[in-house]
This record gives sequence, C-alpha cells and structure tokens, in this order.
Amino acid sequence: MVSNAPVTGVDPEVPSEKKKGDVQNKFNSDDSSTRIEPVPATYPPDKEEKEGSVEINYHTLTWWQAGVVLIAETVSLGILSLPAVVATLGLGPGIVVMVFMGLMATCSGLVMGEFRKQHPWVQSFGDAGEVIGRSIGMGKFFQELFGWAQTIFQIFVMGSHLLTWTICLNTLTNSAACTIVWGVVGLAIFWLLNTPRTLRAAGYYSFASFASIFTAVMVTMIDVGIEKPIGTTSIEASRTIGFTSAFLAVTNIGVAFSGHSCFFSVMSELKQPNDWPKALMLLQVCDMVLYIVVSVVIYVYVGPDVPSPALSAAGSPVVRKVIWGIAIPTIVIAGVIYGHVAAKYIFVRVFAGTKHVVKRTTLGVIGWLGITAATWIIAWVIAQSIPVFSNLLGLVCALFASWFSYGIPGCLWLWMHYGNWFSSPKKIAQFSLNALLLLVGLVLCALGLWSSGEAIAQDSGSDPWTCKSNAAS
Repeated sequence: MVSNAPVTGVDPEVPSEKKKGDVQNKFNSDDSSTRIEPVPATYPPDKEEKEGSVEINYHTLTWWQAGVVLIAETVSLGILSLPAVVATLGLGPGIVVMVFMGLMATCSGLVMGEFRKQHPWVQSFGDAGEVIGRSIGMGKFFQELFGWAQTIFQIFVMGSHLLTWTICLNTLTNSAACTIVWGVVGLAIFWLLNTPRTLRAAGYYSFASFASIFTAVMVTMIDVGIEKPIGTTSIEASRTIGFTSAFLAVTNIGVAFSGHSCFFSVMSELKQPNDWPKALMLLQVCDMVLYIVVSVVIYVYVGPDVPSPALSAAGSPVVRKVIWGIAIPTIVIAGVIYGHVAAKYIFVRVFAGTKHVVKRTTLGVIGWLGITAATWIIAWVIAQSIPVFSNLLGLVCALFASWFSYGIPGCLWLWMHYGNWFSSPKKIAQFSLNALLLLVGLVLCALGLWSSGEAIAQDSGSDPWTCKSNAAS
C-alpha cells in the first residue's frame, strides 16, 4: 500500500536533511508561504556500502555514462519504426518531421535541466508537478497526476519491448513456441535484470545496448542495399495518404524522441548535475543522425513495403535471424532502464520517509523485487493485448510521450518565467518556442489518440492473446 507520508522533498539523494543541511529556495505561492527544499547530498565516489549500515550512493553517473544510458533507452525501439514512417509520409515530409521533432525534443530537455537546477530534489515528473501545482494550491493532485502518468507510460514502453522480444524470438526460432510463452520467458529475463537498485551498471552495459542496435541497423542497411540496388524500387518524395495513416506515422516519430520520462531520474544520478546539457547533446546528436540516415537508406533500398520493425526488412531469412540476434541486447537493456525508472518511482512512493529508501534492508529488498515483478507483469499483459508494433507505439505517444517530451516541459518553462514572458526579445523568442512545445503536445495527444485508436480498431491481421507467430513473413 502506498504510504501517506508526503513525498515532497523525499529523495534517495537526501538521506538526512539535518545531517546534510538545508537551503531555502523561496518562491511565491498562492498563500505567499515559503518553501524549504533540501540540498541534494554528496557522496565520496568510492564510499563502501555495507548491508543495512550505509546509505546507498545514487550519484554514480558521469555525463558520458548518462548520455550512453539515454541513448540506450531512446535509440532502441523508436528507430525500428522510422523507415516505415518515411515510406508512409514520403522522403521529404518524413525527414522534415524528424528534424522538427528532434529539435523540439532537444529544447524540452534543456528546459527540464533548467527546472531541476532550480529544484534539485526533483527526480520525477511527479515531483515537478508538485512544485508547479503548489502555486495554485493543487500540489498533491499534480504530483499524483504527473507521477503516475509517467509510471504508466514507462510500463507501456516496457510492454513494447516485450512485444519486440516475442517478434525476435519467433524470428530466431521459426516460431518454435507459442508467442505467449516467449512473452513469459521475456518477462522472467527482464525482471531478473531489473533487480539492481541503481543505474550504476547501466552506464556500462548500455554500451552493449547501443552497439547492438547500431550494428543491427547497419547490417540491415547493408543487406537491403545488396538485395535491392538503387533504382529497383519506387521512391516518392511526398505522398497523398489518409489522415489516420499520416498521423500514426507522426506519432511513431514522437516515440523515437520519447526518452524524457527518464530524464529527471538520470539527472538525479549524475555525479555533477551541471553536466546535464552535455549528456543531453550527446543523446540528441546521436539519435537525430542515426534516425535520418537509417530511415532514409532502408526506405530507399526497400521501397514502400518496408516493414515495422525495420529489422525484418532483410531479404534472406538467415540474415534476418542474424540481425535479430544482434538486436537482443538493446531490446532487453533499454526495456530494463525503463523498468528501473518506473519501479524506482513506485518504490519511493511506497517507502517514503523510511530508512528503506536509502539503506539496504530486508524489507526494502523484498519491496523492490515485488514492485519490479508487478510492473513487468502489467507490461506483459499490455504486450499481449496490443500485438501490432506500430499501433502500440502510436498509442504510447498519443497518451504519454506527447506530454512528457513536449507539452509538460513547455508548461515548466512558462511557469518558471511567469510574468517575464515578454520582458526582452530573447524572452519573447523563448516564450514562442515553449508555447509551440505545448501546442505540439496538445496536437499529438488529441489527434494521435484518434488515429491510433482507429488503427487498432481496423487492424484485423493480428489477434491479441494468441499463440500465432508475430514474426514478419
């Protein structure tokens, strides 16, 4: 049961406010009261951790490790849908939308970094919601709304990783077992890898994740280039298509830039919080370049029939199996990172104000294992219920990524600079940019829900909860 203890200011970074000291970060609220927000604790990098006796060090990531973690959880499943997106929209519109969404995602990430610099105890969108909600007397409501929405979003993404896992295993084994069985196998593996309490190891095994997806898409591009030379397919600079198909493609691009739900959590584990912009730039440069190159090359060589996920575009069954085998680390590791962030939020809520958050205790270990198991079971149910990859990604974007990657960061900037929106030409430009972020979030949510819902209703090719193989033919 979730503890009724207030979560505001409760951060695993802050094991003891009295010991670490306080700082008064004052701002005006609806009742003109003053808020005291605790200073994040600092730890020696090599501090010994003993069972039940020493506080857990959550500050373990350098900026480059944080950047690699972000790349691992962002450049994973999103990239697999982009060649089909370009095939749907056409070469020109596909590239333009990808660049636009990438730039907007970069701006929103910088806004989130600015917000956390002002409120260093924030480690989730729930905490951010509590901060802005206090100014209108609705801090608790916004905390619950943003925090649980973030967690639900991450569980949906975990479901998409489990769905991709089943496609991978069916491809590798020629559908040797029931798809539901492969889902259960994936459930067990993902849960076991989610047992560590911090992201310390993720900074290293995320290299394997990035190398995995990079190698897989490179092999895919080489194979399709050999199988279908330039000129054998019809390449369209733009296309005239129905609204549902077009906007579902746009939402799939949105998912490719949807790592923002993990940003606050990764910031909270940086050794040097001011290094956030460097980690963000490492992510955004890598993902935008990869997205454009991979999607364009695969579309140019495969043509309008490119599948989603794109790893199934390889012509030879043997090569296709090799590619999917290479992709296993990114399918698993990126899913585990999302699982960690979701479980961490729930864990802090359940054990708020207790020693179990900052110390290794028996109850804390049992609670962590139970929470991670529960979240992965829910993700498995989602994967079995929405068995079409692009439809699941579209629904995830419409419900959640539209807000966490675009709409809410725009609101954070408007809140931080309220009263100074038009005080200078620079502020006017920033206001326009963040108002656009909010508008993008609204449009993606409203129209994305409509188009993805219609696509799911009309898709009769895949049945939920079935043993039927979901591997590409």
